[in-house]
Amino acid sequence: MLSLTGYNGEEMEDKSQKEHRDRLRKKFLKSGIGAFHHYEIVEMLLTLSRTRIDCKPIAKEAIQKFKTLRGVLSASPEELQSIQGIGPASVFVIKLIEQVSQQLLQENMTDKAYCKSSKEVFDYLYLSMRDLKIETFKVMFLNVQNQILVVENLFEGTLSASAVYPREVVGKAIKYNAAAMIFAHNHPSGNPAPSVDDKQITRDLVFASCVMQIKVLDHLIIGDNKYFSFADDGLLEKYEKDFSGIRKA
Repeated sequence: MLSLTGYNGEEMEDKSQKEHRDRLRKKFLKSGIGAFHHYEIVEMLLTLSRTRIDCKPIAKEAIQKFKTLRGVLSASPEELQSIQGIGPASVFVIKLIEQVSQQLLQENMTDKAYCKSSKEVFDYLYLSMRDLKIETFKVMFLNVQNQILVVENLFEGTLSASAVYPREVVGKAIKYNAAAMIFAHNHPSGNPAPSVDDKQITRDLVFASCVMQIKVLDHLIIGDNKYFSFADDGLLEKYEKDFSGIRKA
């Protein structure tokens, strides 16, 4: 009798969870992801790997710990598994979604013209750069239509005017037959304000690019959910004016 009651109770709980998950799926198909709280999105992801338990409290704890949906997706496997109820299977689902979203964003950016929007470039690079523990210097090489040809990490470590080599950057641009470039690097401190070295590096790169008739569209410094744009700030235009005679020559 007790066993039967326990069995029936478990079945009722499973049925209740199934109905709840069905409601979430129908809501998603009808209204899209924008109709959900962040914890509900995480809950839906967890239900893909945890089919017999209530994932809502686990999802709420994940959002509380990592603050945002982006924080959950970009958390390390070790950080995710520190939450009770998130195991290797759930980590696989979460990291798969993160990587798929990055790949789709990359393909979307590669297939269309760069619109001279620093925010667009920031959104494209942020997920891959926000948790880097060391400074990493990326270059986006673009064609004459300002479409992305290649994105490469060229330098790592503490970036200084002596650690970033303009000749190597320009050499890569020639290799890819690039007509323009966008530079980006991260500040692990989270503060994207440019240092003296950052300004000198950018000026040197603009000079080298002017010599080779290659356009520099921007240099972004990625911080903690914020960024600094040399183009938006007017510094890039200032450096270009300094070397405008080179292009005319």
